[in-house]
Amino acid sequence: MTDVTHSPRTTDVIVIGAGPTGLMLAGELRLYGVRVLVLERTPGPVDQPRGQGLHTRSVEIMDQRGLLDRFLAISEKFQVGGFFGGIHKDWPATLDTAHPYGLAVSQPATERLLRERAESLGAEIRFGSEVAEVDQDADGVSVGLADGTRLRSRYAVGCDGGRSAVRKAIGVGFPGEPATVETLLGHMTLTADPETIAAVGAEVRKTQLRFGAHPLGGGEYRIIVPAEAVSEDRAAPTLDEFRARLRAYAGTDFGAHSPTFLSRFTDATRQAERYRVGRVLLAGDAAHIHPPTGGQGLNVGVQDAFNLGWKLAAQVSGRAPEGLLDTYHAERHPVGAALLDNTRAQIMLLGTEPGAVALRGLLSRLMDFEEVNAYMTGLATAVGVRYDLGAQEESGLLGRRMRDLPLPGGRLYERMRSGRGVLLDSTGALSVTGWSDRVDLVPAPSGALPAPAVLLRPDGHVAWVGAGQAGVAVHLVRWFGAAV
Repeated sequence: MTDVTHSPRTTDVIVIGAGPTGLMLAGELRLYGVRVLVLERTPGPVDQPRGQGLHTRSVEIMDQRGLLDRFLAISEKFQVGGFFGGIHKDWPATLDTAHPYGLAVSQPATERLLRERAESLGAEIRFGSEVAEVDQDADGVSVGLADGTRLRSRYAVGCDGGRSAVRKAIGVGFPGEPATVETLLGHMTLTADPETIAAVGAEVRKTQLRFGAHPLGGGEYRIIVPAEAVSEDRAAPTLDEFRARLRAYAGTDFGAHSPTFLSRFTDATRQAERYRVGRVLLAGDAAHIHPPTGGQGLNVGVQDAFNLGWKLAAQVSGRAPEGLLDTYHAERHPVGAALLDNTRAQIMLLGTEPGAVALRGLLSRLMDFEEVNAYMTGLATAVGVRYDLGAQEESGLLGRRMRDLPLPGGRLYERMRSGRGVLLDSTGALSVTGWSDRVDLVPAPSGALPAPAVLLRPDGHVAWVGAGQAGVAVHLVRWFGAAV
């Protein structure tokens, strides 16, 4: 085994896990010049159709980092308002975004684009590198691989999924509820007539919303069907199991054959007690697991990384103000807790018992009100996330992310692609002198903002709203460190 004190494999940050969360984080860190090594236990990229799309807030993030055109080239836009607990409504007209849509894109495609971005910025990604142990001391983190190699870094981030080896190594509790229901998910060819499949599927979904047969093209379908019971192990289901469950609910197996992907998921719901222990942090499924209802998991992981990247980069560079890295847990842990609650609620709404059916009908009627629909859609798409940065002021912006805005010579999100902070000023009287290496001063036309001036963090969330230089200076120090 290599002596860590002489290991040539030293870096600023080791990211463990090359899924969407880890790849997004690697790209963010490299944007600021942080040396990054990504370790992934699988021998290569995994071509499994798991997460199926980006919600509105993730679409905004891709635009803020100049990736949106690449996603649009391989995706289809969709608009489903209030897709909560199987309730679909029209897209709410009042949702506060310049990107009123989601993108249907497979997880392998999302990972490919994020991997290409991270590598183009200089991140190193090593597949076939299974992490066996993680230790830390006052100066850094030692990561031991299963093959005996030991690596050294200043910080490490576990993005290694719900069974996170990193979370276990640093002794973080993962409280929550075990699985009570299980659902089968698979891609396979169906020989039955497409019209018959559609008609039977629609009839089954009148009483069982955890059922679906969605065409993928070429006779292949994405099948979702309740399992008979929660399995004792996590082994992949068999085609015969799918056929049996299809017959149980639809009265036919539709001639299912030639599966390309078979999986199962449960409603197990857990959250890490802490997202940071010293020099080791957790993000994505390593920090929270929940049923995939509403398609939020991949998106929330990417948003974890977007919140963490600029803060960890500032810490590595020595420019972080006191307590900045701790705001990652303070801001994202409540978001994770809210995510667990909304998926718990959705699983209940998907139930077949009379109480669940009655509750779903009541919520559906409430969502016919535009304000309720917008709230529920904002909840599922993360547009409604607000970090607690203090008492809310008149504009209601503090702690929220700023929507894209037209500005002289371009758009706001185009001005954010370097990962710097932005001071939007419609007064013409403010300055970022002392912080101009980290923050851009962008004149805003009169009337473009609901306030005289707004300070945006690199993740697009509003850190200050006001008019005076003294006020903005306090918050420049708070979020970007001392003036130079």
